[in-house]
Amino acid sequence: MHLTPQHILLAGATGLTGEHLLDRLLNEPTVARVVAPTRRPLAEHPHLQNPVGPLVELLPQLQGRIDVAFCCLGSTIRQAGSQEAFRAVDLDLVLAAARRARELGARHFIVISALGANQSSPIFYNKVKGEMEEALKAMDWPQLTIARPSLLMGPRNEFRFGERIAAAVMRWLPGKYRGIDVCTLARALWRLALEEQDGIRIIESDELRRLGR
Repeated sequence: MHLTPQHILLAGATGLTGEHLLDRLLNEPTVARVVAPTRRPLAEHPHLQNPVGPLVELLPQLQGRIDVAFCCLGSTIRQAGSQEAFRAVDLDLVLAAARRARELGARHFIVISALGANQSSPIFYNKVKGEMEEALKAMDWPQLTIARPSLLMGPRNEFRFGERIAAAVMRWLPGKYRGIDVCTLARALWRLALEEQDGIRIIESDELRRLGR
């Protein structure tokens, strides 16, 4: 378990999970600095470094030591506008963040993938998530943690009728298929960051719920 002050990179700090994770990181006594590049400015904090602009442009400019990197980037095809735009965020941008984190010295990369991620899946969303996972594995990280949450439950800035219906159903499903509260996920991600376990670890949603209690 890490005891020395940590320097953290957080990609996706304005998303549903990223917001909760950022709040937790900034209140952890073992976190010395959080680098969170975003398109819009975040509230100031003495431990927060917040470059503002398009992430693809900011990543090469990031400087300083990074110990652990979190990637909470994620969209939907509807949000992105096309399959190509979705792939640019959920695959290309994730990999760009991982490469830059590695260049800055990070030894542990923690990424949010998705339940059912599989590069051979006939479902486009799951296929892209699976391709992302395989590409990260090929980077040969000292420690790679892949979190596969089920449907995220929590307050959103936008109304998604389909997700409201799905959440009402998935709240009662068994095992890894049950929806997971975003606060629970954020707590689980931080606990995973504290663990030193070389190699690749894939964490399904039921284990994420357990870790985040």
